[in-house]
Amino acid sequence: MSNSAEGTRTLVIERTFAHPPEKLWRALTESPLVAQWLMKNDFEPVVGRKFQFRADPVPNWSGVIDCEVLVVDPLKRLSYSWSSFGLGSVVLFTLTPEESGTQLRMEHSGFGADQDAAYKGANYGWQKFLDALESVVAGLE
Repeated sequence: MSNSAEGTRTLVIERTFAHPPEKLWRALTESPLVAQWLMKNDFEPVVGRKFQFRADPVPNWSGVIDCEVLVVDPLKRLSYSWSSFGLGSVVLFTLTPEESGTQLRMEHSGFGADQDAAYKGANYGWQKFLDALESVVAGLE
């Protein structure tokens, strides 16, 4: 573990989808599909691309998450930075083909030891997002 990562936590959620990696990859990388399960966005799967997720503003939050694409490894890995509430973190999706479909591993790293509420909020949010992702993927041709 490097010094910069000391004291940080990573949220890991793993789910198996009864769909091939190609369908899951589309839902993770096509902006209109991402908007259906995550948030409105101007995402493009291009390393170095800066983009934003936009949700409805709430008290003390503009609803904007600033991001930058870090990794695009088609059908395997997708990663982007995630900056919100002054917290800089990283989201990484890893797809692994399985007999029954595709295992998706979502890692959201960079939560400080003093960011318990953010960590719990992210866990709650990602569970909901991944439930919605399942619906979007199921609806793809």
